[in-house]
Amino acid sequence: MEVLVVAGSDPSGWAGFQMDLRVLALLGVSATAVPSAFTVQTAEEAFFWEPVPEALFEKALVAALPGVRVVKVGMLGKASLVRTLARVLADFPGPVVLDPVLSASSGLPLAEPALGEVLKKELLPRVTLLTPNLPEAEALLGRRIEPGGEAEAAKALGALGPRAVLLKGGHGEGPEVRDFFWDGRETKVFRRPRLLRNFRGTGCFLASTVAGLLSQEKPLPQAVAQAEDLLSLALQAASYRDRPGAEAGILWERLSEGRQVLEALAEAAEEFCTHPVRPLIPEVQTNLAYALPLARGPEEVAAFPGRIVGYGKTARPVGCPAFGASSHVARIVLAALRFDPEKRAAMNIRYEEEFLKRAEALGLRVAHFSRTEEPEEIKRREGGTLSWAVTAVCQRLGYVPDLIADPGDLGKEPMIRILARSPQEAVRLALKLLP
Repeated sequence: MEVLVVAGSDPSGWAGFQMDLRVLALLGVSATAVPSAFTVQTAEEAFFWEPVPEALFEKALVAALPGVRVVKVGMLGKASLVRTLARVLADFPGPVVLDPVLSASSGLPLAEPALGEVLKKELLPRVTLLTPNLPEAEALLGRRIEPGGEAEAAKALGALGPRAVLLKGGHGEGPEVRDFFWDGRETKVFRRPRLLRNFRGTGCFLASTVAGLLSQEKPLPQAVAQAEDLLSLALQAASYRDRPGAEAGILWERLSEGRQVLEALAEAAEEFCTHPVRPLIPEVQTNLAYALPLARGPEEVAAFPGRIVGYGKTARPVGCPAFGASSHVARIVLAALRFDPEKRAAMNIRYEEEFLKRAEALGLRVAHFSRTEEPEEIKRREGGTLSWAVTAVCQRLGYVPDLIADPGDLGKEPMIRILARSPQEAVRLALKLLP
């Protein structure tokens, strides 16, 4: 096993070693767990907990530790279990990530009063990364952390023994969450928008992600930065999809380096090119793009570097799909994503009035824009037209249409752009326009 998780069991699955193991599986990391306690919780409330027997806890640790690269520690509950863990880890050579869980999100204490002092004395000097939230940091420091004092508090926590500290700001106030990373030399601040909803298990998610990345031999600063990025994506996903586990598919696509995105593009292009699609191909040729979930830039949108070109009565893709291959079509997708996170694909085809009539007859939502309405400052900005056009159309309609018709301008070929949830859907819509 690459990672050993030492944490409490949360039967709701929203936190505890259940969350840890799920996240590590998404990272492709083999992991096992030794429970420190059993809790009684739902997604909304924690009611009760009981620690595992100390002798059983020690035997399980000794059995699980050989061959492990990284240890991730969460809830320990009792001071005696802290001492036991510190003793077992005395000769462990790998990194230890400690998320010092002291209470449940609903307020139930998950640690006996003496635990904090024992953590500081027995375990913190052995810790590679300490990841407390603000209340946990205040408990360890024995004082309140005032707004603006987080960076100094992270350094003070570092003085207690851990090699590095990631002080999490989710319990703070203001429009953004700020997490402070102190590695003994410098402080780095990670920022993300504060969401209106609260999500359980974010501390488990972040610490176990760092542990998994460390097991893959990522340097600590890089592992923390990547874990912060993945947490932001997971929170966005869970927020807009609003259901447990919504983050899993999104993170899997990113952690697999977009393999699913590239495979979907290749399959859709192959399907497109098995039909007599030459009438759909414009003079500048066609491209088909597909974005990673919640894509934030052109480098997160894949397309065909040589486009899809006319070939006899059909067409052929030039090259394999790749991320960042076309900033042109990526800007279309990125603009649509701001209005509908499900609209991740785009395709350009020849402008023909007959295509538009067929689309309307099929009940597709067709929109138009005119380049004569484009502001001069947008015209002067390289590549700004399509972002402006898609944004303007979606703002006017209040939704993302299926097709956007562009009659062109001087030196600009008329074009129809298809917006869809997947490249397969974009291809199906295009094929329906053929006579």
